[in-house]
Amino acid sequence: MSASNSVTDILQAGARTLLHHSESPRLDAELLLGKVLGLSRAALVAHDNDPVTGDCERSYAGLIEQRMRGAPVAYLTGIREFWSLPLTVTPDVLVPRPETEILVELALRLLPEREDCSILDLGTGSGAVALAIASERPRAQITAVDISPPALGVATRNATSLGLSRIQWRLGSWFDAVPGERFDMIVANPPYVAAHDPALAMLSAEPAIALCPGATGLEALRTIAASAPLHLHECGWLLLEHGHDQAADVTDLLGRHGFEAVCSHRDFSGRPRVTLGTLHTQH
Repeated sequence: MSASNSVTDILQAGARTLLHHSESPRLDAELLLGKVLGLSRAALVAHDNDPVTGDCERSYAGLIEQRMRGAPVAYLTGIREFWSLPLTVTPDVLVPRPETEILVELALRLLPEREDCSILDLGTGSGAVALAIASERPRAQITAVDISPPALGVATRNATSLGLSRIQWRLGSWFDAVPGERFDMIVANPPYVAAHDPALAMLSAEPAIALCPGATGLEALRTIAASAPLHLHECGWLLLEHGHDQAADVTDLLGRHGFEAVCSHRDFSGRPRVTLGTLHTQH
């Protein structure tokens, strides 16, 4: 590439390079060039014939190379949008997925809009779920837990940048961080990828602790389902995100631990993604 290349030229070249390394090569190319030039995707269109300097080309080429090696675009740009909220993400946290917005959507359906309520978000990572709920339910008191200090650092920075202050951030493993406390709702997007799943190889840039809980992929889900009754108020709800092939197992788990009205919901791709249930009596 030469310094005379335009925004359009460089975008086309970047998309071609990523053709076999990404499910969305054009989008990735636009996001990475936008990062280098400090422009939004819409602004790139407006400046499509502008020349790009050699320094910017070299920076862009470096990002394209990292993307080819499997680095998520969100780590390269430092930003991922979730529930229309711009979130800072780093390699210390899992990149928020669009399918996790189903977890937020279902939680909001069950939460009162104008009443106080308490919510526990387990394995909060970047804070995506807690922050999305907080943005829609300003009267909710949310407690968000993660076992990783760096992840909580990312989450608290996101809360500060978004001006969402009604969240308590706790360090610890699942319910160890909230001894003796009960909530109206517990939500969790725990690690659920089985150790032998070939998908792990494609996710190697992301923190393993947030992806794989053990051999079956059900370990964290079992732990949460077993202990949740001790941390829910009467008529409280538990919502669990899980793998698309784990709905039957999670449904069975919730039933065995006393949950009623257990139901699985599908993500945007039509695959079972979130299973929920309610607890009519305290344990």
